[in-house]
Amino acid sequence: TVISQIIILDLVFSLDSVITAVGMVEHIEVMIAAVVVSVAVMMLAAAPISNFVNRHPAVKVLALAFLIMIGVALVGEGLDFHIPKGYIYFAMAFSVGVEFVNIRIKSRT
Repeated sequence: TVISQIIILDLVFSLDSVITAVGMVEHIEVMIAAVVVSVAVMMLAAAPISNFVNRHPAVKVLALAFLIMIGVALVGEGLDFHIPKGYIYFAMAFSVGVEFVNIRIKSRT
């Protein structure tokens, strides 16, 4: 099922982050609670987000564009070419706004 895939992917992709975070905190109980809460939130949000993305496939393209833009910004940072974060945030916010308008227009027709 989708939820089991999300749990497995969450465990695989966040294991290194969890290990790093656990090494940085004094209270391990807080980290355990945070991981449990995050998995629960993902389980609850998986179906609604999946349904939304299936109803609006342009959101997939938008997410891919965000990943590419962030990747280009990170490569630029690595090459000592600084791209102001405000430009990136504005571009993302603007494109989300345009997509929101498109979704609203399509839902009214």
